Amino acid sequence: MTDIAPPRVAIIGVWLESNRQAPVAYEQDFKDFYQLEGAAILERSREANPSIMGEAAAFVKTMDATGLWEPVPILLAGCHPHGPIDGALMDKYLAICRKGLAEAGPLDAVYVANHGAMIATDRDDPDGELIALAREIAGPKARVVVTLDLHGNISERMVEQCDLIVGYRTNPHVDYVERGEEAALALRLMLAGLAEPKSAFIRLPLTPASVNLLTASGPYGEMIDYGTRRRAELAGDILNVSLFGGFVFSDSEKNGVAIVVTARRDVARAQMLAREIAELGWNNRARFRKKLTPLSDAVQLALKSNRPPVIYSDSGDNPGGGGTGRTTELLSALVWAGAENVLIGSFFDPPLAKMAHDAGVGARIRACFNSHAGLPCDAPFEVDAEVVGLHNGTIVGRLGYAQGRTMHLGPSAALRIGGVTAIVISDRMQTADPMFFEMFGLDIGKAATMVVKSRGHFRSGFIPWFPPQNVYEVDTEGLTSPVLERRQWQRIPRPSYPLDEDVSWTPPEW
Repeated sequence: MTDIAPPRVAIIGVWLESNRQAPVAYEQDFKDFYQLEGAAILERSREANPSIMGEAAAFVKTMDATGLWEPVPILLAGCHPHGPIDGALMDKYLAICRKGLAEAGPLDAVYVANHGAMIATDRDDPDGELIALAREIAGPKARVVVTLDLHGNISERMVEQCDLIVGYRTNPHVDYVERGEEAALALRLMLAGLAEPKSAFIRLPLTPASVNLLTASGPYGEMIDYGTRRRAELAGDILNVSLFGGFVFSDSEKNGVAIVVTARRDVARAQMLAREIAELGWNNRARFRKKLTPLSDAVQLALKSNRPPVIYSDSGDNPGGGGTGRTTELLSALVWAGAENVLIGSFFDPPLAKMAHDAGVGARIRACFNSHAGLPCDAPFEVDAEVVGLHNGTIVGRLGYAQGRTMHLGPSAALRIGGVTAIVISDRMQTADPMFFEMFGLDIGKAATMVVKSRGHFRSGFIPWFPPQNVYEVDTEGLTSPVLERRQWQRIPRPSYPLDEDVSWTPPEW
């Protein structure tokens, strides 16, 4: 009996969600999250609580668990949501991947761990470039498998140059592990000759804000639920259904809700299901709108007593979508109004965190939010505060989106400002996990009003205290304001709903 050599699988990825109006992402921004080459990729992936994206770690662990393989780790770089990647840096990453793939010798597969909504300072589709590079160097017989965030903006090149795209199915994103496992298991099927994938792709002229892309309910969730059910009904013919709501703030030529259906062998089955899902979404397009809570109404509700506890999303300043994490509009309004029993987080302000650490717990300081230069939306706010908590900022997520992930927030502080306790951190991250407050010993269950700088991922992290009916998305300023009409768009294909009312779409005739 002839021994079969274990499959040789290269690992590459540049993970970034780009907000076109946010500051450019440079190499240090990636290093602040992760930039790994060679064996360090495997070491980090195999940790119990990895700090890299969960799908990449799960892919490695699943390949480890399902048989022999020869991993060829080349580059995994990840950056917190930011602006466009510096074009020269993207060229550098592509060169590293090209060199690593070329020197690897014959490969059976390449795994690409990207976000899917990356743009560069000099082009719109660096995700597609990286996938195409994998195909070019590995060759037509090698398998190319890609995992993406469901906010990815999908180009034709991204679909055409790989065998399989696996997108998240949940928003808040709590299925990283499952999607990494799915990608690895699908690759095993391909390598065993049990699947010869064929994909169908449709992009709709539909560009909703992210607040309209929750999956527990609403039109987007219904599209995903329909695709999942129909996949099961098609008796194994469909390998994967991935629905991408897109990331409108990338403002790119590839924006638009996208449907990617991959059949096990028969492309006609994929085309049929992709069209069904697209028609469902398009017929429900008017539902991809949401009314926000005005700031004045949010303040008045916070002042009311004898009501259930509520949680506010500071929707205009979501660091998870490229927001600065520094706007003080909602904080200052609550402080000036005299709101009581409020927890609010988290403000990205390293100088203020350092001031608090230098002063120590129990000290009273003149807290200067945004003492360092920022964007016009980052208004300074100066107020007396008491330092009530200090932490080094290294935590492991406890619930939902960040569960099990190690996060390094840097020097962090809890500041009491009258009836408001504000969290200050030194690494820009959205507040989607209770540990942002619990690391200081704060009891979320005793708060009357919570405020988080997060668009939607906080819902899974704070649901034990705040069911959906107690969640309010507040209309605030910042780089992630869901009020799309306030923004000057440059690259999104027009017309596109809801930016334009008079939009038509005709299903493809394959």
